[in-house]
Amino acid sequence: MNLARLDLNLVVALRALLEERNVTRAGQRIGLSQPAMSAALARLRRHFDDDLLARVGGHYELTALAQVLLDRTSTAYDVLERLFASQADFDPAEESREFKLVASDYAVAVFGTELARVVHEEAPGIRLRFAQTPPTVVDDTATLLSATDGLFMPHGVISDFPATDLYQDRWVFLVADDHPSVDDRLTRRDLARLPWVTYQRTYDAPAVRQLGMLGIEPRVEVSVDSFQLLPLLVAGTRRIALVQARLASLLAPIAAVRVLEPPYEAVPLQEALWWHPVHTHDAAHIWLRETAARVGRRLAGVAEERIPS
Repeated sequence: MNLARLDLNLVVALRALLEERNVTRAGQRIGLSQPAMSAALARLRRHFDDDLLARVGGHYELTALAQVLLDRTSTAYDVLERLFASQADFDPAEESREFKLVASDYAVAVFGTELARVVHEEAPGIRLRFAQTPPTVVDDTATLLSATDGLFMPHGVISDFPATDLYQDRWVFLVADDHPSVDDRLTRRDLARLPWVTYQRTYDAPAVRQLGMLGIEPRVEVSVDSFQLLPLLVAGTRRIALVQARLASLLAPIAAVRVLEPPYEAVPLQEALWWHPVHTHDAAHIWLRETAARVGRRLAGVAEERIPS
């Protein structure tokens, strides 16, 4: 396909049509008259050789192809918007814009809060929007990064994209204060026999993948999309949970849990900010990455005694 022959304005029209499913409303949304919107729909139908919007009774429904295009069009629109928003110069004290960052609640609690404080002080017109890391991040990293300004994710889960290292953390286990069969340390046998509560896809963490080499298969009893819920799901039960030490120091006081060291040499966690290559030379993104790296260096300098051992 020759992109030079395509009218990129049709991406805007296509998104509006697929989301509104009505020619008049789609036109009002993007500032086109009803005849101009109808003409855009006709061009899109010729291009895709599909009706896209099919009349059913008194309303329109998406065709099978249009359903496929719905998500792809939204992603393409975001990519184009970010591409043409690229800047040669960026003054954080004067600019006004939003950065969308994908992160787990762990990354927001441990790192995002400090990043937001620094941005608040140095760039009052900049807004940060943190979106929850989806379970599909490993399977469709390129699509996710193309529609966002950055992703907070430790090394060992994704690869093949540029990244800036931020800080290190280590893994610890949470057990209930009154656990009936765990004293002051865990054994490898405990890891195999006790039920686990985990964050999303446990096996994505290198520290968990290590267990396979030790012949241990975690018996997951509860899975949740929030690291910060782990202490509450451990307290008063026989369950155990693997959690980052920096987060454990924040969360342990909110529930009746103890922090114990792993009974194996767990691979440390190296948190990083990942981005799509399209952002590499953009002045605004360079500022964001440099600010994040500076916050990471500050966080890395926090006294070790603040992290439970």
